[in-house]
Amino acid sequence: MPRLNDLRSALHLPAGMEASFQTLEEAQRLLPNAPRSALNMAALRLLAQESLHNLPATASLLTSLAQTLHSSRPERELVQWLALVTGGRAELRSSWGDPVSSSGTPGGPRVEQRLTYEGRPIGSLHLWAGTEWQPLFLLAAEFAKLARLQAAAAGAARRRTGERLLEALLSGDVSGAPDHEAGTLAALRLIQPLPRSERSRESHVALLDVLCGVGEGYFRERGLKCLTTIRGDKALWWWACHDAEREAAGLLSALRSASDTGFKLGVSAMQESHAQARTALEQAEQALSEVTEARNLVIFSRPDLLRELLASAAARSLTEQLRSRLSAADPDGKLEETLRRYLAHSNSLGELAQELNIHVNTLRYRLGRVEDVLGGQLSEPAFVARLYLALSTETGSER
Repeated sequence: MPRLNDLRSALHLPAGMEASFQTLEEAQRLLPNAPRSALNMAALRLLAQESLHNLPATASLLTSLAQTLHSSRPERELVQWLALVTGGRAELRSSWGDPVSSSGTPGGPRVEQRLTYEGRPIGSLHLWAGTEWQPLFLLAAEFAKLARLQAAAAGAARRRTGERLLEALLSGDVSGAPDHEAGTLAALRLIQPLPRSERSRESHVALLDVLCGVGEGYFRERGLKCLTTIRGDKALWWWACHDAEREAAGLLSALRSASDTGFKLGVSAMQESHAQARTALEQAEQALSEVTEARNLVIFSRPDLLRELLASAAARSLTEQLRSRLSAADPDGKLEETLRRYLAHSNSLGELAQELNIHVNTLRYRLGRVEDVLGGQLSEPAFVARLYLALSTETGSER
């Protein structure tokens, strides 16, 4: 092991009590007052010199570990490698806690390393082996992170193929789908509305894409075929189900475990075949509109007669007229957005102004402008009912 006096000499410090160190952290603890950058460079050089006689074995070990990432199943290969080398048990888990791969027999206490990428959890690595394997375990955790990212990239490519099929199903084209396979559709919307600025919108859609991957991974690991896509402000999953209620609850649990973001989840009833995909979407959207608590779900159970009215040609015509008049008066869309939030808000104007991050007088001014532009009073129930119908149609909600 490198000696502390050699490190003092390299740093031009007076000799002191003899000691040794094995890691950079130990060197920093032994010489807490030494310049950190210089100490790090000197300690690393001494550690490298000490390990030169073992360098061929170390290089062979690292090469073997790196080769696990070049296999078709990098997560499985890495876990098997770690279990074989340590003689213990290794396990890789998803961000929502499902085992992705495991191998070996426990040979000591369990250690765990959470895996994150850009601040987002992507899984965890676990090892049951002797404590002497801790340094190798931490190194393997970095490779496990790469393996998880590789799997995520493969999943993203797979989802892109599935997106095209799901979009075709939702458009009524079932030519590429298997016959007579029961399915269920889930729709997720974030609590935060879809932003207007391009950069914020991209971030919003990127988060939806992450959640799409979480759901797709959840179903795939259970052997359930799944198609997923993003439509407007919603993430959608269509899966070949066996027990729709239980599987939907599992999807919700996976999404909760993988992300702290606020969302709502609506789930359709089980459909007999892919031909009912559009019906499933309507049911999931109705269920989504009934969710009252964040990070929760509602499963469709009954038809909504109001929904049929909202989907009518008359309602769509009303929507187009109203939005055209608002847009002509305010091309930036602030009046329409304020009106939407007002109709969806049940508390005081002061609280709504806080949510919109504007002064309450600004809110009152905008609502007054809406009344002037549309020729009605927000205190009139009939006028408000027309506005609600116009802004609740499919055309109005899929902006």
